[in-house]
Amino acid sequence: MVRLSLLAVVIAAAVAASIAVSAGAATHPKLVGVVGKNDAYSISLTSNGKSVKTLKAGTYSLVIHDDSAIHNYELDGPHGKSWTFTSVPFIGTKTITINLTPGKYKAYCVAHESEMFQHFTVR
Repeated sequence: MVRLSLLAVVIAAAVAASIAVSAGAATHPKLVGVVGKNDAYSISLTSNGKSVKTLKAGTYSLVIHDDSAIHNYELDGPHGKSWTFTSVPFIGTKTITINLTPGKYKAYCVAHESEMFQHFTVR
């Protein structure tokens, strides 16, 4: 009987921890990055379906859709900060939690940077 009670407590704690983790992840605003849809030379970063021009500083859930083996998705930020989210020839989706600090940012495809980029500012 004691073992069953202990097992019930452990299960309840595990469920509560799982719910807390899920709830914490859901609280971050979502950004969506898309590169190379149908192998097009295009890259975008959106929030609520609108192209990102400015954002508030903070933590975001960033979902990257890399739809082409000839492109990748990278981000440069202030003070030399940079992230490589996907690489050539990766195709797929990645979700990253990222903290954006105030400054100027550039999302781009490193292989085609001169034509595939988007600038935005974090305030």
